[in-house]
Amino acid sequence: MEGGATVADKAEFKECLRLTWTQPYILQLVLSAGIGGLLFGYDTGVISGALLYIRDDFSVVEKSTVLRETIVSMAVAGAIVGAGFGGWMNDKFGRKPSILIADALFLAGALIMALAPTPVVIIVGRIFVGLGVGMASMTAPLYISEASPARIRGALVSTNGLLITGGQFMAYLINLAFTKVTGTWRWMLGIAGVPALIQFILMWMLPESPRWLYRQNRKEEAAAILRKIYPAGEVEQEIDALRRSIEEEIQLEGSIGEQGLAGKLKKALGSKVVRRGLMAGVIAQVAQQFVGINTVMYYSPTIVQLAGFASNNTAMALSLITSGLNAIGSIVSMFFVDRAGRRRLMLISLVGIVLWLAVLGGTFLGAAHYAPPVSDLETRQFDNQTCPEFSPRASWNCMNCLKAESTCGFCAHEGNKLLPGACLAVSDASRRTCHAGHREFYTEGCPNNFGWLALVALGAYIVSYSPGMGTVPWIVNSEIYPLRFRGVCGGIAAVANWVSNLIVTQTFLSLTKALGTSATFFLFCAVSLFALVVVFFTVPETKGLQFEEVEKMLEKKDYKPWKRYRPDVPSKGREIGLAVP
Repeated sequence: MEGGATVADKAEFKECLRLTWTQPYILQLVLSAGIGGLLFGYDTGVISGALLYIRDDFSVVEKSTVLRETIVSMAVAGAIVGAGFGGWMNDKFGRKPSILIADALFLAGALIMALAPTPVVIIVGRIFVGLGVGMASMTAPLYISEASPARIRGALVSTNGLLITGGQFMAYLINLAFTKVTGTWRWMLGIAGVPALIQFILMWMLPESPRWLYRQNRKEEAAAILRKIYPAGEVEQEIDALRRSIEEEIQLEGSIGEQGLAGKLKKALGSKVVRRGLMAGVIAQVAQQFVGINTVMYYSPTIVQLAGFASNNTAMALSLITSGLNAIGSIVSMFFVDRAGRRRLMLISLVGIVLWLAVLGGTFLGAAHYAPPVSDLETRQFDNQTCPEFSPRASWNCMNCLKAESTCGFCAHEGNKLLPGACLAVSDASRRTCHAGHREFYTEGCPNNFGWLALVALGAYIVSYSPGMGTVPWIVNSEIYPLRFRGVCGGIAAVANWVSNLIVTQTFLSLTKALGTSATFFLFCAVSLFALVVVFFTVPETKGLQFEEVEKMLEKKDYKPWKRYRPDVPSKGREIGLAVP
């Protein structure tokens, strides 16, 4: 599940390091609120590993791909609701109480999952966690931006995005740490409550956002906080800037009218500028999810097993690679997005995504074609543990075995996993018997010689995705809407992102069962190619433009997204495919 990002240049990062060293209170505020990003990332990463062991502990989960998808995706569904309520709570009660409530929900969800006696209770815990994630994902960046000095705001808000990817990486490490511990998945999911509890304690001791306090006419409290953030010589200047900013904000709200969300939406959609901006923003957000990123982030160990690595430990260890590459990609994006431009980075990213998804699809196709046969002689060694559908007269290979209706697994040959093996009904007894003979037991993918290529393609896919499609859609959405409609339009785009995330997360395993793994990745490849075309024709370049200039660009009669808008020279005839600076 990929979060938003605010871009900062190198000078801003240098100033950030200097100021946080001389004003440590700023760092305390940012890191305390930034734990919300860590929780967001941890929840995304931890369920991918925990699911392997939940599947082993509950046979009903092993047999139902829909149930596995539901366990994963209910956190996303909860996040949609949490983000919606979070926006209202932020305005009504403030940023600090919203973060505290998000922590309480996350902690409750972690405890429910850790103690869950059945998969249904795990799902309930996932909903609680999702509610907390949804509220924290939108409140933490807002609190950081409103409590940060203006000149380093971008750098500080960027730390939230880094903590998201850092949380994902930490989740895989913790998953590995608990693989040999009794209770495995319960520890993996339950330990998520620790950072939530830490943030709850830290935020309890921190102040409310000065901007929110000023809007509530609690001006002295706001001024007292600003005195802790800014050097003495800058405080009065910042208080005056805050006053002017809020007065302008109230004036803009008055120009929209107080007719409620429906009225604001109607007025927004009546503007050609907003319609064009909203089309670009929503398409960017939907494309971000429909290229299949959360199949990797939520199901990475499962994909590794589909590639032919049977061991849970091996699958999670190899998944660390994808998580680490995603974190590195987020850092790379911060250095290149202002140089290369938003549009160009998205298009280059999509080209790489299409290429590597095609390689992934081809790899899984080859692995399925060369799957080792099922041997009647090998299978008969396991007596009453044989897969019910298997018949000695049938010409089965490993893939036929894994597709059996009664949920069967492939017990590989003892000496060479590529030689004919046995097809057994999936149970704890059959797993133990297979492992006792020094054999690997496969339930997701088959043994093959192509697994390493799938891992390379998976890593290259992440490298292509993270710096471009991973961060740029959020940046575009922060720049493309007129200020007076930014709240409602940004909310629509964010909901489109979450809903698309839910659709992908809830259908991935079902698609692999219905179409096959290779066909599923070819489907994502085709969708990504379509996204490349649509993004090319709908998303303009906003690099280097002021908000007013973006609005002027969108209202031009000859507006074409693939034309580079230059406010200082006529744009006629300046058609370029990748918006070259």
